[in-house]
Amino acid sequence: MTRCPRCGNDTKSDNYVCNFCGKRLRVEKIENFSIFKRVEEDFTSPARWYVLILWLFIKPNRALWNINHKRKNAPGYRIMLFNALLYGLMGLSYFSHINILSIPPLSIDRFYVNLAAFIAFFAFGFMFYLIFGLILIWIFSKGANITVDFSERLESRFGKEGEEKEKYSEAEMSPFSIYKGGTLHQQQAKKNKMLLCAFAPYLLINAVEILIILIGIPNITIPDMLSLDSILSAPYFASPVWTVLYIIDALTIGIWVPILIAISIRELSNSSTFRVLISSLAIGLTVAVIFYFLRPTFII
Repeated sequence: MTRCPRCGNDTKSDNYVCNFCGKRLRVEKIENFSIFKRVEEDFTSPARWYVLILWLFIKPNRALWNINHKRKNAPGYRIMLFNALLYGLMGLSYFSHINILSIPPLSIDRFYVNLAAFIAFFAFGFMFYLIFGLILIWIFSKGANITVDFSERLESRFGKEGEEKEKYSEAEMSPFSIYKGGTLHQQQAKKNKMLLCAFAPYLLINAVEILIILIGIPNITIPDMLSLDSILSAPYFASPVWTVLYIIDALTIGIWVPILIAISIRELSNSSTFRVLISSLAIGLTVAVIFYFLRPTFII
């Protein structure tokens, strides 16, 4: 144990910031990059969820620092919901290129077809992003366990998952008490809810991909709904646009998401940014290669 030079409280020798006052105790070279720089400010109040989502794109270090102080309000599940909504719109963009001769374009039947497509893609998207996200969080956590003993540090800092912590009413806390009073520890880890915020890039990526699909995918004409299977062998899926979409997804899961995961884990565990980033990038790039670059589109 060592003493913080700013507040005098005891802190572990391997901590990178003081748990009480936020004083940076150790500096890494990677923190010279603005997105990795630790925030050294007194926390006053959590930002609105929509502000946090915006910060995840322009100030990810500040966003995740802010989220870490009020993890139960982390917008992780909102991000999953918005991703699913965009996935539903992506399904509509797919169907907009399919002309069904037996169903007029502006008829009520076509509306029902489009609505069914949206609901199906929305439901699939929500389950996909949630399950895929939780699986990746588990894998990223295992990688962080190797590099910075993530689970051990998390348990020593916040206790075991579901463990009751002493409650403090807001009236009893000063505006700066979360740091200066050490009450950052008086909340459960809420690891998954915070780490799901790292999938915010898909909000932008899905919107971009919708535009690419609307512009680049060729139109296909089929006689009726029973002929939908025939488009699987049609130019619809032979378009080079799909390669572009796969590359965008691969770069997102291989680089962008791991960077946000690394910052999240760093904030949660008060550990090394560089070590967590190495393990996160290694896992992200491996997932990108397996799920995207090994597809027939790239192999053939």
